Amino acid sequence: MVLLLPSPPPSNSLSPRSSPHNLLQNPTKPSPLPIPKGPNEHRRALLLLASSSLLHLVLPTFDSLLPSSSIARAQEIYELEEDERRVVRIFQDTSPSVVFIKDLQIKPNTRSASLDFSEDDPVDAKVEGTGSGFLWDKYGHIVTNYHVIAKLATDQAGLHRCKVYLQDSSGSSYPKEGKLIGFDPAFDLAVLKVDVEKNKLRPALIGSSRDLRVGQSCFAIGNPYGYQRTLTTGVVSGLGRQIPSPNGSSIQGAIQTDAAINSGNSGGPLVDSYGHVIGVNTATFTRKGTGISSGVNFAIPIDIVVRTIPYLIVYGTSVRNRF
Repeated sequence: MVLLLPSPPPSNSLSPRSSPHNLLQNPTKPSPLPIPKGPNEHRRALLLLASSSLLHLVLPTFDSLLPSSSIARAQEIYELEEDERRVVRIFQDTSPSVVFIKDLQIKPNTRSASLDFSEDDPVDAKVEGTGSGFLWDKYGHIVTNYHVIAKLATDQAGLHRCKVYLQDSSGSSYPKEGKLIGFDPAFDLAVLKVDVEKNKLRPALIGSSRDLRVGQSCFAIGNPYGYQRTLTTGVVSGLGRQIPSPNGSSIQGAIQTDAAINSGNSGGPLVDSYGHVIGVNTATFTRKGTGISSGVNFAIPIDIVVRTIPYLIVYGTSVRNRF
């Protein structure tokens, strides 16, 4: 329901002292009437006095024109719009930091130098998998899941390449080759690097997962099924979960959320209401035989990421994780 508020009075309307609203506020002090000087003037004075008295009786104040239920509904609409604007702002501020990752397998007779990464669909390469990631710093380092680039990490024949789509200032996507810097299957994390000018990169805002509470809002941004920069919303459903890692061990302390995470969301950021990254989206339970998400999704806590990624950037893959 839309409430129509009255327009402000024109400049030649009654003065504030003689307005009907003020007459109601001061019923014992009506505006003084001019002294009549003839029969016609006397009749005009009586009519004006009668009109003023009638206004006192029948004209309610503006607040009484609005039922309390309407005022409450207007407040609900305002709060809803305010909440929507907040979510839109979170997406607009965070999405430039999110990237779309493609794992490409090139033909055995194709030379690396001949692979054109400016092409949208290279004729000399096959898309083996897709995922998400986010910019870590101004040097072009990108955080993603290990399982997104696992084929690149274990490639012995040199036939896999990584193509990363970034977002420019106009919101358009452009591709760059992603170089694998390091990975840690124990935490399902990896670092890529793209060669892009610093002023064109917008790193994500890194938060903390230490003080998360069940029930607080969270937002997943990624590229499910290749649909770039998709936003899903939800809440933190649980904390301290245990999920399997790609190397067969387990990741402790994972974040559970009902924000939808599907194939292609892996490696993308899970952010809080301030737009700070609180986790890396990594896994979802699916209904057996359907591939459909059950709504039980998991993210690696950002505190684990903060401890792992700088080490990988400086030292690369640890000895225990080399193939």
